[in-house]
Amino acid sequence: MNICVIIPAAGRGTRFGRDDKLARELSGRPVLMRSIEPFTRREEVGSIIVAGPPDDFDAFRERYGAALGFHGATLVEGGRSDRWETVRAALSHVPEDATHVAVHDAARPLVDDELLDRLFTAARRLDAVVPAVDMTSTIKRIDPERTMDAGEEGDVLADSILGDAGRLAVEARPIVETVDRRTIVATQTPQIFERSLLLRAYDAGASGVTDESQAVERLGELVHVVPGDPLNIKITSEQDLELCQAILGSGRRKSAGGADPFAP
Repeated sequence: MNICVIIPAAGRGTRFGRDDKLARELSGRPVLMRSIEPFTRREEVGSIIVAGPPDDFDAFRERYGAALGFHGATLVEGGRSDRWETVRAALSHVPEDATHVAVHDAARPLVDDELLDRLFTAARRLDAVVPAVDMTSTIKRIDPERTMDAGEEGDVLADSILGDAGRLAVEARPIVETVDRRTIVATQTPQIFERSLLLRAYDAGASGVTDESQAVERLGELVHVVPGDPLNIKITSEQDLELCQAILGSGRRKSAGGADPFAP
C-alpha cells in the first residue's frame, strides 16, 4: 500500500473568524503542522500534498514552505471557492505509484495512530473507507425556512428609539420529525480511497460535495465507515481550538515529536 495524503488548506475558515486558524498554535506548533505530522511517521504514506490558497499562495508558501519541505510534503495551489475544487486540483499532483489517496482536513490536528491503524487496515480490503462516530443525542429534523424570534417582547416606544438594543433575541425553528439515530453517523477525516476510484469520482463531477465520500457515492459505489474518534476534532471555532489545547494539555494525545524548528 502506497498512500498519497491530500491536505486541503485553501479555505478561508469564515466560521472561525478573521484569524487564520491554521496558523494558530497548539502546544507550540501551528494547527496545520499538527494535522500533517501524524502521516509523516507512517510507512504506508509515500507522499503528502498540501493545497494552499491560490490568491495568497506566496504568503502561504513563505509561512509553511520550509516546515512542509522538512516533512517531505509538496505544496500546490488549491481552489478559490470550495473544498472539492481544492481536492480536484491536488489530485492532478498525485504520484503515479500511489495506490490509495487519503484526504484529511487541515484543521483536524488530533488524529492519532490508533485511528490510522483502523483506516489503513480496512483500506487494504475496501475501496472507500471513512471514519465516523455514532450519534448519542436525540436527532431532530427541523425546518430552517421557518425561523422566528421567540425572544423578549419589546416596548413599542423604546424600540422606536433604541431598536433592539438591550433586548434578548432568541432564534427558534420548528421540529419536523425525530430521526432514528441508529442510521446517522458523523463522518470525519482522513477518508481513504483506492486511487482510481477517487479519480473516477472527480472526473464524473464533484461540484457541491462537502466530502470525498459524497463524490464516490454519486457513482453508486459503496463507501464503508469504520469507528472514528471523538477526540478527532475539526477546528471551526475558537472554542474548538481551546478544547484541542485542553486535550493536548491533559496528555490524552501525545505530542508529535519534539519542537518544530520551523514553527513561527
